[in-house]
Amino acid sequence: MKKTIQVPIHNQFRAFYMFFVIFSMQAGVGILGTPRIVFLEAGHDAWISIILTYLYVVILLMIMLYILRQYDNHDILGVQADLFGNFISKVIGTIYLVYFSLQLLSILVTYIEVIKVFVFPKSQSLILGLMLIIPVVYTLLGGLRVTIGVVFIFIFLTYWVLILLIEPLRQIDFLNFLPIMDRGISDIMRGVVANAYTFSGFEILFFIYPFVQGKDRMTKPIILGTSGISLLILLSTTIAIGFLSPDQLQRRIWPLLNLYKIQTSPIIERLDYVVIAEWMMVVLPKAILLMWCISYIAIRMYNFPKKASIYVFSIIILVCIPFFNEHFVIQKLIDSTKYIAYGLVYIYPLFLLPLVVIKKRVQRKKKGKNHANR
Repeated sequence: MKKTIQVPIHNQFRAFYMFFVIFSMQAGVGILGTPRIVFLEAGHDAWISIILTYLYVVILLMIMLYILRQYDNHDILGVQADLFGNFISKVIGTIYLVYFSLQLLSILVTYIEVIKVFVFPKSQSLILGLMLIIPVVYTLLGGLRVTIGVVFIFIFLTYWVLILLIEPLRQIDFLNFLPIMDRGISDIMRGVVANAYTFSGFEILFFIYPFVQGKDRMTKPIILGTSGISLLILLSTTIAIGFLSPDQLQRRIWPLLNLYKIQTSPIIERLDYVVIAEWMMVVLPKAILLMWCISYIAIRMYNFPKKASIYVFSIIILVCIPFFNEHFVIQKLIDSTKYIAYGLVYIYPLFLLPLVVIKKRVQRKKKGKNHANR
């Protein structure tokens, strides 16, 4: 496995589009249930947990960028090969492959569950999964630039639905947020931990970095991308806590959808139906990017042909979907993915940082000595 990647110019994209990549990877179905999940841990101080999670993600992104910039067009697999050797790099890369596969499976089965609960109770999971997988495969066969273009377009087609939250926003009861810091630091930190699944996705930076043009200009788009989606998560959580009572918030699995369900209009009686249909455009960009990561790792480590990797993993995911029909089974899958994310996404970069710093300093000293001897 080569450590340095030579990417043809026609496969590269401008750093500006990293905003949409990070934004889409951190979006998904997790935002629908985040208000309840964080509220169960941090209570009405859940908004503080979200802000702290955002700050930690920004720190991790800066660390990841620093690690990648110490090398010449490396991805994380090349960095690992330089630090630990090819064998250990392949082992960790395989863990990434499993993690991305579980994450893709979890967002697909969760969205399918939402469709079956709210819209089509008797629909077949396999058919719904096939309808979601086909556009993912079709997009990836067009290449990375087509993938980035789809992600770019879908963002503008989707997030107008948040405007429909104006009515619940007007009816917020600010007493629901008092007293502030009542739950204590430990509960707030448990809320931060509970956000791990929702905020994950930014780890794609470790893999997509070699394909970015103007790497010195990608810091701002990345930070703005995670800031944008974090703001939306904070806004939706704040509205849910302020509008719903604590009992209502604890009993509703997807509080964000309930905020739409209570609203009606002269034209459409159930706005939540519209939101669920539109949310497919939130799910698909993340699913496409996750499948790209899976295919990229398989090609990079095991020399899979591009089309074969896309088809094989799509079929594997599709075959697994019907086995996740019950909510508690889906929740176990999400929990398993979250536990892997704790180590791989939120701790692993902190472990790599000192190793990279030490190795680069040793290499500079050796080069200095060799230059002095000459």
